[in-house]
Amino acid sequence: MLHYTVVFIILAIIAGVLGFGGIAAGAATIAKFLFVGFLVVAIITGIKHMSR
Repeated sequence: MLHYTVVFIILAIIAGVLGFGGIAAGAATIAKFLFVGFLVVAIITGIKHMSR
């Protein structure tokens, strides 16, 4: 999941540099959601691991 976040961030940067603002904003939004999802899964996994 973190891999896809990096891919969408790079896509957003490239699209922004080339002047595609709408595509850049969409890719950045997707990257934010994926990163938050990654953090939630990582925290839940860490809590489960610590409780064992």
